[in-house]
Amino acid sequence: MAEHKHGEMDTSVQTATFDGFIKFVTWSVIVILVLVVLMAIFIS
Repeated sequence: MAEHKHGEMDTSVQTATFDGFIKFVTWSVIVILVLVVLMAIFIS
């Protein structure tokens, strides 16, 4: 088994995945808020 060396792992893929997830969640929340506002304006 290979020896573990602290701080030598390449985390670029995990960082890119997390950044993509944060962008997705941000845009999803924006879209949901716009839909809620539009529903409040036009449906009531």
